[in-house]
Amino acid sequence: MDKLVISIVDDDELVRDGVRDLVRSLGYSANTYASAEACLKSDDFWSSSCVIADIQMPGMSGADLQTVLIAKGNVIPIIFMTAFVDDKMRRRVLDAGASGYLQKPFDDNALVQCLERALSLRDSA
Repeated sequence: MDKLVISIVDDDELVRDGVRDLVRSLGYSANTYASAEACLKSDDFWSSSCVIADIQMPGMSGADLQTVLIAKGNVIPIIFMTAFVDDKMRRRVLDAGASGYLQKPFDDNALVQCLERALSLRDSA
């Protein structure tokens, strides 16, 4: 059986690498992207089981990525992470169907719980 693929989208290389290492330690495959635009151009992205994306990035934001995915009819679960507290943005992405919203820095266990919940919702859909 193939491993589930988790895509990590963040402009901060250290965050991408840290989240990638955590995801791999859980037994999943992980693809990393430095921007929303890069992931949308990658054929590998479209086989993702879940996306973990930063909200604040140069160019297309994580929330904009979510909007594009919804417009394309793609229902990949998305977990957002951000260093900026913004209740309007939090409400926007959660109302649009985000599976989680984490404030950086976050505890690894919080991400693991969000990921498990997102994948279980995906499996029950």
